[in-house]
Amino acid sequence: MHRVAFIVYPGFELLDIAGPVSVFTGANRVLTGQERPSFYESTLVSAAGGAVQSSSGIAVGTLPIGEVAPGDIQTVLIAGAEKERLLPAVADPALRAALPALARAAERFGSVCSGGFVLAALGLLDGRRVATHWDACDPFAKAFPQVEVDPDALYVVDGRLWTSAGVTTGIDMALAMVARDLDQAIAGQVAKRLVLYARRPGYQSQFSPVLRAQAQGESPFADLIGWIQANLDAPIDVKALAARACLTERTFHRKFRTATGMTPARFVETARLDAARMLLSRGLSLKSVAARVGLSPAARFSEAFERRFGMTPRLFRDMHAQL
Repeated sequence: MHRVAFIVYPGFELLDIAGPVSVFTGANRVLTGQERPSFYESTLVSAAGGAVQSSSGIAVGTLPIGEVAPGDIQTVLIAGAEKERLLPAVADPALRAALPALARAAERFGSVCSGGFVLAALGLLDGRRVATHWDACDPFAKAFPQVEVDPDALYVVDGRLWTSAGVTTGIDMALAMVARDLDQAIAGQVAKRLVLYARRPGYQSQFSPVLRAQAQGESPFADLIGWIQANLDAPIDVKALAARACLTERTFHRKFRTATGMTPARFVETARLDAARMLLSRGLSLKSVAARVGLSPAARFSEAFERRFGMTPRLFRDMHAQL
């Protein structure tokens, strides 16, 4: 069995743990369906053991960390929380005494969301690259200048260290672990069972262009943005978008930029290239991807992709395709 210890403390974010646990349980379900033995065994661990209440008010049963022997755990992951709950966890003597040994003896260790603060405070992240929740990136970088914070990635793998941006990204990271431990097909079946829209690779931004635009508040273009995302393969120009928004081109251009922070043309290209990265990571041909995202011919697509990301789409596919 591959034993996974999830480290929790009062006020932890429940989904940081529930999401990855569901992924590992789902992988076991797929394996038993293939008449193969289960692979993962998940255990919740806290400083003193017993019931530990999450920030949502739901309590979970845990083992005392002092009863978990280094070397018996293959993966160690610590959950995140809001700042006022993190500080007591960082100062907890039981965690400070036992967690470093568990992390160093494990095949891999890491955090979900802001749980990386605890690891960094224990000196376990010095000189490493990490991901954390977008809202915690600046405080993290200021508190631990010896740690390189990637403000954009969903999750980061740096040797044995795995860190994710937070909440639902813990699911993405756990799926990547399953893909590495078992195979891509099993990870894909788990994602399907969890009814995920897509398996997101770690390099993907914490904010898709659509989500970023929707996060601006009550965007008057929410429906239009959804239409753009669903019709990337169609001809899309400012004139057509303005007509759909029932505005003159000049007024539409001004209001759209105010609402999204981008010109309409820039937004459409960003949405297309973001979708292209996902399709390339599935191993699709350049010609097929160019057609699906409305950037045909392939030469036009390659030029736009390289201008935006600094590498050719072919190289990107070779680096990231989920074969």
